[in-house]
Amino acid sequence: MASFNKVILMGNLTRDPEMRVTPNGHSICKLGLAVSRTFSTRDGERREETAFVDIDAFGKQAEVIAKYMRKGRPIMVEGRLKLDQWESNEGQKRSKLGVVLENFQFLGSRDDNQEGYENSSPPERGQSNSADATPTAQNDDALDQDVPF
Repeated sequence: MASFNKVILMGNLTRDPEMRVTPNGHSICKLGLAVSRTFSTRDGERREETAFVDIDAFGKQAEVIAKYMRKGRPIMVEGRLKLDQWESNEGQKRSKLGVVLENFQFLGSRDDNQEGYENSSPPERGQSNSADATPTAQNDDALDQDVPF
């Protein structure tokens, strides 16, 4: 049976990234992303719905995101869906669908909300965010052009 698990989301951070380092020295960054969709109802009324997605980033990418991103900043993430399941203190089974980040792209200009960059510049477009990162479509010429929206 064939399967494919790929998610591409573009939105704004709902909170500052939460960075942790495991006892083994692995970096983990948790962030929340708000992704909105605008649509018209049958009556012609324009409405907006927002989905809130929890994202986990690891390694060098986690460190870069924690360093340069702040609440409200736009970002595009590429990753895979992951289902977390657990049992609550009351014995109820719980589950949550989240995204494990595989690649990302900063959005917006460097002049926007400059204090979010802690007085330093994020990596250039198309520049690898990790020395050991696997090659991705981020470096394709077609994706280096500005998105028209």
